[in-house]
Amino acid sequence: MVVGDASLDIDTLVIGAGPGGYVAAIRAAQLGQQVLIVDKSELGGVCLNRGCIPSKALISAAHAFENAKHADQFGVTAENVKVDFAKTQEFKNGVVKKMTGGVSALLKGNKVEVFNGECMFINENEARVFNDHESPRYRFKNAIIATGSRPIELKPFPFGGRILSSTEALNLQEVPASMIVIGGGYIGAELGQMYSKFGTKVTIIEGMDTVLPGFDKDMTNLVAKNMKKTGIEIVTNAKAESAEQTDKDVTVKYSVNGESKEVTAEYLLVTVGRRPNTDGELGLDLIGVETDERGFVKVDNQGRTNHKHIFAIGDIVAGLALAHKASYEGKVAAEAIAGMPSVVDYKVMPAVVFTDPECSSVGYTEKEAKEKGYKVKSGKFSYAGNGRAVSLGHPEGFVKLVAEEDTGIVLGGQIVGLEASNLIAEIGLAIEMGATLEDIALTIHAHPTLGEIVMEASEVVLGHPIHTMVR
Repeated sequence: MVVGDASLDIDTLVIGAGPGGYVAAIRAAQLGQQVLIVDKSELGGVCLNRGCIPSKALISAAHAFENAKHADQFGVTAENVKVDFAKTQEFKNGVVKKMTGGVSALLKGNKVEVFNGECMFINENEARVFNDHESPRYRFKNAIIATGSRPIELKPFPFGGRILSSTEALNLQEVPASMIVIGGGYIGAELGQMYSKFGTKVTIIEGMDTVLPGFDKDMTNLVAKNMKKTGIEIVTNAKAESAEQTDKDVTVKYSVNGESKEVTAEYLLVTVGRRPNTDGELGLDLIGVETDERGFVKVDNQGRTNHKHIFAIGDIVAGLALAHKASYEGKVAAEAIAGMPSVVDYKVMPAVVFTDPECSSVGYTEKEAKEKGYKVKSGKFSYAGNGRAVSLGHPEGFVKLVAEEDTGIVLGGQIVGLEASNLIAEIGLAIEMGATLEDIALTIHAHPTLGEIVMEASEVVLGHPIHTMVR
């Protein structure tokens, strides 16, 4: 408690307890700093409470339902397979509770002080934190801002009623009969496909010429093919224009090549990106922290703002809004405060989307490598040539490796298929350590495993594959 309005002294103030903030706080505490972390909502931020973790729990449940219905290829027949979505939501909430409880225990174990409330800068070295019960004031030597982002709300599609953001879509208590999704990026694709597996009639309206526009088309084509198998209608090169809702449904008007169309469903999910949380009462403008025209905080390669003792990380700085990016930047900032020479290096920043099949990418694509001036060689190996993938009933997909032509140094990799999210780590490690295709090929991979596909892909690029013909 504060006597009068005197400031309490701390080493490091962390604002935001998401995957960037709580990781930064723990790393700072490990390095001997006295740390206070402040968050107005739940520990774990959007990722653990309203994003990564709950969505993956529901996606896992959707896979379980689909597998139960279609296990006849294995000689297994299940009759009257049903979904109790309320219990599915209980499962999801249990996962979230367990993970956020783990964060709480880690912060406590590392002696990080936690304040549940809001924070406002008073000046460059002081901030007030407050809630309904107290409003202490702190003087800090360093601060790390990790306030995250929120869904972008479009004027024609204001959130409320039957127009949902991803937050509301993750908390529906019944599987809707139908849903329109505006935006076929990773959030729209994941949640749209998840609900489709549960039986929802889904229509995805995407402005680009494909879903998941950030990935190569030969990857997204496989995702689109699987989407259509569950009845998803994908409308590309489309412009969503307006929505009208009743107490039972919502109608969206959109145009394709100048032709006006409309579609009606029980709910509309809008997933067109996220906006950095740098506005509001935080007071960045008061202390002169520089931001760009989109509200992102300008930082150097250690996360320092124009005030050298104030750092910013995660969704409020430039780059993809990825939880693992925020965590990585949080560690760098904490280490920079401790005087270590840590700097960010995004060369090996994986991107993963949990569609069916999963897509993942790390390093350069073949196109990007050529644009950077590299002479490259590349090659693919299909899941269909892998015994484990076939025995699991998932022969669709491939691993592609991109390497420097003369040295064979691995520059990048892309995977679409079962467990792509896990398999990408080996390629990331290869790029990080400067490994060559031969290093991967000479690494003995256990058989039969999906990991062999990475090895086989390296052999394809080297020109001596065993389980496919050289073309």
